[in-house]
Amino acid sequence: MNQSQKRIAVLGSTGSIGTQTLDVVRRNADRFRVVALAAGHDSDAFQEQMAEFQPALSATGDAATPEGLAHIAGSPDVDTVVLAIPGLAALAPALAAIKEGKTLAFASKEILVVAGELVMSEVARTGAALLPVDSEHSALWQCLAGEPKEAISRLILTASGGPFYARDDAELESVTPEEALAHPTWRMGPKVTIDSATLMNKALEVIEARWLYDVGYDQIDVMIHRQSINHSMVEFTNGMLKAQLSMPDMRLPIQYALAYPERIERPSDWRELDYSIDHTFEALERGRFPCFWLAVDAARSGKTYPAVLNAADEIAVELFLSGAISFTSIPSLIMVALDAHTPVSRPTLDDLLAADMWARDHVRDSAKAR
Repeated sequence: MNQSQKRIAVLGSTGSIGTQTLDVVRRNADRFRVVALAAGHDSDAFQEQMAEFQPALSATGDAATPEGLAHIAGSPDVDTVVLAIPGLAALAPALAAIKEGKTLAFASKEILVVAGELVMSEVARTGAALLPVDSEHSALWQCLAGEPKEAISRLILTASGGPFYARDDAELESVTPEEALAHPTWRMGPKVTIDSATLMNKALEVIEARWLYDVGYDQIDVMIHRQSINHSMVEFTNGMLKAQLSMPDMRLPIQYALAYPERIERPSDWRELDYSIDHTFEALERGRFPCFWLAVDAARSGKTYPAVLNAADEIAVELFLSGAISFTSIPSLIMVALDAHTPVSRPTLDDLLAADMWARDHVRDSAKAR
């Protein structure tokens, strides 16, 4: 192995972020080497990845437990962990990587949504590098580079609005999973795609930004930007604005995180920025997309509410994709769980895990009772 190669572990290798990460590695074999792969289920795709990259470490199926993933993430043979697994199962490997002071390139929002204070305190203690892979947070990270915190006026996250932004609320009751999965600009996994359709994903990014950049919720705004060219902006106290623009391709922020602090050349077959595309921006109205507002209110309430929010959304989306509930039932089931929850102040990790389990059961029971 070339000693200058970064040794990469990809957790969630068969998902959307995982496969795009492996494409980046494949195109930069002189810089990166895959030493570990993990996926929730064994499959032909996973076996093909194993045959191609021949990692020393792997986990799938019963071996891909939080403990098994944490073992890989904390291995001394790994330099950079790409965290691309859904749900709270991401937390154990995240903490394992952080404990060892590794670089964590993460797309799993849950680690900050549910346990932001805990994760960031561990990052401060160990000096681990926490690098965002999401396009919006990669944009904010790049715009904030070299800027003093006191110069920040606000962070502006952009949102495509998903496939239903132009539809009346009355039309959403009959939305099918196939329609909701047809995102207009991004190629993502099913959970993130449905969250984008409800705008829950954008609210989770707001929570993520609060912890990742240590700003208050009053300093974070969201603008609808249908073209997905402007990935986010930072407004400074002197009235100036920085923005990061590129064509919508998740491989760009993935490559930036893997190569950081270097910038490596974009492959010639990736799309160049089309400067002729018109850019439009709209404010997000309070009355639309109830998932977004439920999530932001839960985040402001703190305690164990974000853990309940995250788990309730995960189960509600799962039920919608299976055909068990309607699209408009997603926010109502989340609201029922939040209203029924008895929060814990200054929660420990055990408190967060307990709130997560409670919310999952509550949403399933509520859905059955309908």
